[in-house]
Amino acid sequence: MGGKLTDHKKSEDGNPERIWWLQPRSDISSGKSARVSCSIETQLGKIEKHTIQIHTTKSEAGAVKVRNLDEILAFNREFVANQEYEKYQTTKFPDKRLVVLSCMDTRLVELLPKAMNMRNGDIKHVKSAGAIVSHPFGSIMRSILIAIYELNAEEVMVVGHYDCGMSAIDSKRTMEKMLDRGVSAQTFSTLQHAGINLHKWLHGFDRVEESVKNSVETIKNHPLLPPNVEVHGLLIDPVTGRLDVVVNGYERMKDSE
Repeated sequence: MGGKLTDHKKSEDGNPERIWWLQPRSDISSGKSARVSCSIETQLGKIEKHTIQIHTTKSEAGAVKVRNLDEILAFNREFVANQEYEKYQTTKFPDKRLVVLSCMDTRLVELLPKAMNMRNGDIKHVKSAGAIVSHPFGSIMRSILIAIYELNAEEVMVVGHYDCGMSAIDSKRTMEKMLDRGVSAQTFSTLQHAGINLHKWLHGFDRVEESVKNSVETIKNHPLLPPNVEVHGLLIDPVTGRLDVVVNGYERMKDSE
């Protein structure tokens, strides 16, 4: 995986602590920027000293938490310096000539490619909430078409999943959260008068199987899609990785001949 960031101090049990969880210190306070000395242990066990600029917030437990960007940039310096990138080098063309549209669910980040036997460089991976193609001329469909015409993809797979959060989206509740986070009611009114139905726009789906079928239909019937491109629809179990076929693009293509 790469280097491991650790706090320069030891925790109570004697183990190094990750840099993004620091023990409370008098010289670091919540909401402040500070330069912090830290140790980075590489895969070869080499310990290097670094000083990084951090901005801190307090966790519920009272520890000081480093912002994500600071932690990522510190880790990245070691990643590049140790040439960890070499194992991931490939071309921009998918080896399996396949585009996969999946949900952005965190449970699928590593599970989906492992369950589908996909390695780095095998596929073009497009993600959206619920694996939904919400508009035939939106960015999702554009990405699929670019993958086909410019990057040599020849098949498309829409992979939804069970227990998808988009099946439980309550547009009214989501809009209330927007208000709580600082979006004004006037903004809602302006969008409504511009003809934008936020309730419809935020709505997910009632049944994930039907949603996958709808996305497959939107892609397959697109006027710019080559007629010989197979479009499949699948569902993945976000716990076990089991795949269930909703639409078999090969059979559909055969039936249409």
